[in-house]
Amino acid sequence: MAIASHTRTVDLGLTDRIAVYFKDLAFRANQFRLYKKTFDELSDLSDRDLADLGLTRASLRSVAHEAVYGR
Repeated sequence: MAIASHTRTVDLGLTDRIAVYFKDLAFRANQFRLYKKTFDELSDLSDRDLADLGLTRASLRSVAHEAVYGR
């Protein structure tokens, strides 16, 4: 977990803002891919395996979400 202790405001030009936008878009796409992969892998487990982990099928989405996004 990163904590910003010092922030600066920088006036970005249009090209810089576009670059930041696409970088953020790529980051979010990668997070979603990781979420989908985590959810799919958990879904592939049997009910017995899920019970051993203390999970139910109803909780898979929230578990995958928390694992990737940390919320």
